[in-house]
Amino acid sequence: MSEEGRDRFEIPKEMRSMAEASVDQARKAFEKFVAGAQQTAGAIEARGATVRASAKDISAKAMSYAEKNMQASLDYAQALLHAKDLSEVMRLHSEYVRSQMRSLAEQASEMGQAVSRAAMDAAKPKS
Repeated sequence: MSEEGRDRFEIPKEMRSMAEASVDQARKAFEKFVAGAQQTAGAIEARGATVRASAKDISAKAMSYAEKNMQASLDYAQALLHAKDLSEVMRLHSEYVRSQMRSLAEQASEMGQAVSRAAMDAAKPKS
């Protein structure tokens, strides 16, 4: 064997073909993995936008309810200041409590529906 033959290492054709096929398979698997990861990241980002929008809507609704309830309390206090006797105070109080109970029940129902919608939207698969 000449010195050139000893220094030069040849991979048999079958082995080279097998190694090339393995590298191609690994490359394709990696490309699929990256594409899947990018798709998942996009879906998470889109879902995050949905959740943020829902949270903003729920927060705005809660602020609106707080404003309405505070206004009702101030109106009640104002009415109490002008009550002429105890029977009028009792009537005003009864009306206020009845009105607030109805209002709070409606608000709780609406808030529950909004939270349910937000949860459903966040759970929907993005296409």
